[in-house]
Amino acid sequence: MSNDKLERAGKAQKRGNILLVGVGGQGTILASKVLSEGLMRAGCDVKMSEIHGMSQRGGSVSTHVKFGPVVYSPIIDEGRADILVSFEKVEAARWLTYLRPGGMLVVNDYEIRPLSVLTGAAQYPEDVIGKLKDVVPNLLAFDAGAIAARLGSVKAQNIVLLGALVKCMGLDDIDWRTVLKDIVPSKTYELNVRAFEAGAEKI
Repeated sequence: MSNDKLERAGKAQKRGNILLVGVGGQGTILASKVLSEGLMRAGCDVKMSEIHGMSQRGGSVSTHVKFGPVVYSPIIDEGRADILVSFEKVEAARWLTYLRPGGMLVVNDYEIRPLSVLTGAAQYPEDVIGKLKDVVPNLLAFDAGAIAARLGSVKAQNIVLLGALVKCMGLDDIDWRTVLKDIVPSKTYELNVRAFEAGAEKI
């Protein structure tokens, strides 16, 4: 990331609209719950809304998280998301209209091929990250799945992305280890802490 992006990332946000999107089974909702809990413990009013879609069939999943001194509605309108976090790169393109001008895109350089592609009825888009960079100057892209796999389980990619998001938001003063301990299964706690820290190191 450039120095100006790092400078913005290091400033803790007092309010914001965060949209997390992905494919069913990627842990989008769990990451959103951890984020929301951490923000509440920091004294923010937080509203979260889950839209599952056809999550059990690998369909699109989105979670809206809004926080601030007072929040009345959990729904983020198109063009109003401060940060869009995409757990799968084509989902980033699908939801891009929700990102406000000047907003930040955090995208997992990871692909999940839908049934239409697997059966040959459609093609997976080429150079998705390159096309996103053409329209979103403030973009962070990395393969969270590969990082999570090296740590022990690709399923932890959601927490890798969460760690990067939290660092971008400048929320380092929140005790995220305790938040994770209270939410994730105890048997996966150590893995998730390592995943969170690995994601934060990408900033």
